[in-house]
Amino acid sequence: MTAPEPTIVATSGGHRVGARTRVLFDALVHHAVDLSGVHGRRPRVLYLGTAVGDAEHVTARMGEAARVAGFDLTPLHLFPMPNVEDVEGTVLGHDVVWVMGGSVANLLAVWRAHGLDAILRRAWRAGVVLAGVSAGSLCWFEGGTTDSFGPELRPVTNGLGLLPYGNGVHYDSDGGRRPLTHRLVAEGVFGAAHCTDDGVGLVYRGTELVEAVAEQRDKGAYVVFRDGDRAVEERIEPRLLPAPPG
Repeated sequence: MTAPEPTIVATSGGHRVGARTRVLFDALVHHAVDLSGVHGRRPRVLYLGTAVGDAEHVTARMGEAARVAGFDLTPLHLFPMPNVEDVEGTVLGHDVVWVMGGSVANLLAVWRAHGLDAILRRAWRAGVVLAGVSAGSLCWFEGGTTDSFGPELRPVTNGLGLLPYGNGVHYDSDGGRRPLTHRLVAEGVFGAAHCTDDGVGLVYRGTELVEAVAEQRDKGAYVVFRDGDRAVEERIEPRLLPAPPG
């Protein structure tokens, strides 16, 4: 099964601490799986941990989260080399791609070195749901604000551009994200920016934002657009997703 049209779920969430495991998949990951339309079998989720250097301990935690959720999870590693013979076939053989947070600058460079940027674009068009958290959200856009280069936030503008907007993640928990996003939009670096508080995701069909969803209460999503020489922010109230089992 594949989504009926190109679908992206860009989030500042998706993980929570479990009672018996370090990490569980929260409602945003489950929603991405639901959007893939899979039924009658275990969902197949491809995990991309490039932004944390394919750290084995993080991959292990994602595997445990998938076991609890009832998903079949395959990690696609690029360090020190791809861990599968057919990268494109592996990507296209999954229902959902889930991209971990970390360094979006490093993620983009490594993906391009291996041609994964083009493969993911083809997978998106083929109906594989693309999703992720933080760097795994920023990567689908033209760019956004990042701490990839150090503690002081800087813009990144060479995202994959599947979505023709800037992106702001961790909008409520990192105080520097909002003012830098506003400045980038006011200066015309991005025509508009779509932003999420922690625990919120944005759902796109094609390049259209169709819904904001949340796994936590009292959180928001935001569209920042340019009005003359200033940035204007509009809040979107997300729909609260049901809590997943476990």
